[in-house]
Amino acid sequence: MPSPKKPNVLLVMTDQQRADMTRATGFSLDTMPCVDALGRAGTVFRSGYTAAPLCVPARVSMLTGRFPTAHRVRQNSTGEHAVFDRDMIDVLREHGYRLGFAGKPHIHRPLEDFDAARGPYWHERGPERSAADESFDSWLADLDHGVATEPTPFGLEQQLPHRIVTGAIEVIDELTATQPDDPFFCWVSFPEPHNPYQVPSPYFEMFGEDEVPERTAGPEARDAKGPMFRWLGDLFESKRPGFDDQWRRYRSNYFGMLRLIDDQIERLLAHLGDRAEDTLIVFVADHGDFVGEYGLQRKGAGMPEVLMRIPMQISGPGVQAGQALDAPVSLVDVLPTICELVGAPIPDGVQGRSLAPLLRGEPAPAVEFDSIYAELGYGGVPYREDEHPDLHFSYEGPTLDELNTVTMSGGTRMVRAGRHKLTLDVEGTVELFDLESDPVELTDLSGQPELAGVRAELMELLGRWMIRVADDLPRGVYVPKTVPHNWRWAPTEQLSMEETP
Repeated sequence: MPSPKKPNVLLVMTDQQRADMTRATGFSLDTMPCVDALGRAGTVFRSGYTAAPLCVPARVSMLTGRFPTAHRVRQNSTGEHAVFDRDMIDVLREHGYRLGFAGKPHIHRPLEDFDAARGPYWHERGPERSAADESFDSWLADLDHGVATEPTPFGLEQQLPHRIVTGAIEVIDELTATQPDDPFFCWVSFPEPHNPYQVPSPYFEMFGEDEVPERTAGPEARDAKGPMFRWLGDLFESKRPGFDDQWRRYRSNYFGMLRLIDDQIERLLAHLGDRAEDTLIVFVADHGDFVGEYGLQRKGAGMPEVLMRIPMQISGPGVQAGQALDAPVSLVDVLPTICELVGAPIPDGVQGRSLAPLLRGEPAPAVEFDSIYAELGYGGVPYREDEHPDLHFSYEGPTLDELNTVTMSGGTRMVRAGRHKLTLDVEGTVELFDLESDPVELTDLSGQPELAGVRAELMELLGRWMIRVADDLPRGVYVPKTVPHNWRWAPTEQLSMEETP
């Protein structure tokens, strides 16, 4: 009797999408109805976190199941130096999958490692099939990652999400036409809603500036958030005086781009048709966006929830519908989860946890899923607020990159458990926040005597996480003990059930 066909895997990723700005999350505007419906058809993780709040480290973490400390990619310019045993591409190929890609990579692998690919797309350009595409990409580059104050003067077909979905449709058809009996994996990676913040009609008018909800914290909050927030705000102001005056337009464009992306996902699912029944659909983002909080755009300072939390949901075969789980999970959990869902062993060195039992509706062991951890910083000594070292762009003119030598310097680690979040940096600075009463983290409670127990508990959790993410590679002559689902903190009796050498 032939073995049942493995499920197809469709991985849809957005870039720089906050987790709290769709109707399903309680937001007042209906920005992504298709994605929300897809979540209701499967399992939504309401406490999804990135491994690091910048593109390449986060994406490498997703593909390798390893935190930046282990895979060694701690800034966007070092992706080719990733350290791992086998990643998602290797695992799925070894288990009979045809591999496809469309969109923005920003990873450690070349597109030649996929069987079919359309790209690479970046935030200002992509493969151009027409003179209109070329003109749009030139216009996009001239926007210089800024905020458009008028509707984009090009049609929907020139927008990168539309072009990427067209490419994804071609990729899926190519994979299934050549070997229809093999399962396929297709990663569709949108460069948006990342800056530049632009959108055509009717999306430009869809969420008017007068409808934009008030932000929780404006520029005055940078003082409470410390030197990196002030340095980044000063950098923006020196290059683009009055930039924060556009915060409502910036948010309006951001919400419009979410709806544009959502419509393109709906278009892709329509093309998938009946094949969707045999397809695991994973929807995630790599990290968040300030979207005006603290009077900032983009990202680049600290580890606030608006940058760390991400949308994360899975639907498809074997996934219980209608679940919305509060267990904190991470991008590093995507690889081991897919491994278990397709029947592949978790590779050596993977630090993430398989979420497959949770997707089936089984209870999560509290000791394993009571906290989450993440990282920031490329190392060295943090720069002071009054320092201005050489950057990879000029201090003159409007062009800037919020991820730079200063803002990414040093190192910070965070752990969240329940309503509390703690961060520790390389200089020994500890901050403790109550996210229920202070969601934008303006009041540091680390020195409050009545919370000394909470601080001690989170410091212990952080220490355990930091030991856990120490790299297990390379393997030597010692035989490591492995455990089901990579749940190292599950009850001892459960861990002893399926030990493998």
